[in-house]
Amino acid sequence: MTRTTRSLKVGEVAVGGGAPVSVQSMTNTDTRDVTATLAQIARLATAGCEIVRCAVPDADAAAALAPIVQASSLPLIADIHFDYRLALTALEGGVAGLRLNPGNIGERWKVEEVVRACAEREVPIRIGVNGGSLEKELLERYGHPTAEAMVESAIGHVRILEDLGFERIKVSLKASDIRRSVEAYRLLAAQVDYPLHIGITEAGTTWSGTIKSAIGLGVLLYEGIGDTLRVSLTGDPVQEVKVGWEILKSLGLRERGPVFVSCPTCGRCQIDLIPIAEEVEARLQNLSRPLTIAVMGCVVNGPGDAREADLGIAGGKGQGLLFRKGEVVRKVAQGELADALVDAAQELAAQEDKTDANDKER
Repeated sequence: MTRTTRSLKVGEVAVGGGAPVSVQSMTNTDTRDVTATLAQIARLATAGCEIVRCAVPDADAAAALAPIVQASSLPLIADIHFDYRLALTALEGGVAGLRLNPGNIGERWKVEEVVRACAEREVPIRIGVNGGSLEKELLERYGHPTAEAMVESAIGHVRILEDLGFERIKVSLKASDIRRSVEAYRLLAAQVDYPLHIGITEAGTTWSGTIKSAIGLGVLLYEGIGDTLRVSLTGDPVQEVKVGWEILKSLGLRERGPVFVSCPTCGRCQIDLIPIAEEVEARLQNLSRPLTIAVMGCVVNGPGDAREADLGIAGGKGQGLLFRKGEVVRKVAQGELADALVDAAQELAAQEDKTDANDKER
């Protein structure tokens, strides 16, 4: 299922209009600490982050954006609340986007100034509605932050920008509750054709938040809803990027890095498979080539799954067979299986990268 949306750009990253769903994250450093923020952005980029957002709580943070933008390898979005002057400083610093709710900025002339500056620079604005910070009037009318209330809030902010002739807009509707988030996005998707930034906000720690995000975002993406995403986890934001990619890969929407197939183990397994699988996944986590790698433990499903993968091992008694592109390469002792599979993956990735580069030169 697909949903046709308008197209815009955040820096060089296309969002909407049929572009691949992009993966975002947000720094959790003090934005005023330029060195620390840039170091975290570099780590996010290595993990596959495509757009990064920074909090802008005050004028010092806004002023720090210029050197961050200049040195960042990723397009940067400034997260603005309440003070229009922070948005103007961020735009002067060269940010590629704003996250800003125009209804929270104050008088109309303040919104007009921000919109004018965005229009001049062709910078998009993301309207970010959060279930935990809805307008008082909506809460009084609906009783609590329902999906309908969230959508009404978003439409209200959208109309403010449209009335000013500005339509370079993205919208997000985030709640910590999966059902409410999904319903809100469904309702909004039926009413507007702006690109949607999807996420389950305040999803939790890496363990529980990953599960909630995978369910909520998986449902939306399967229905064709979502043009860019952020997985919100309490922890290292690099994990947000990794989870985001795994969600997209599992639905066949993007390719990046290995897809791991590994058996859950049972009484038939005659090698110590769990540490092998964990070691292989850890050592190949930064491999960008989309290889399918199977780590299988027994002779029932192991040979078949390993044969279908780009690379794989199928365990026997204290040893395993190493497969490459459907063919048995050799037998490998249990203690050498992880090294053999990692070496084979790195070699195959390098060969395929070289082939692609030669093809582009022709």
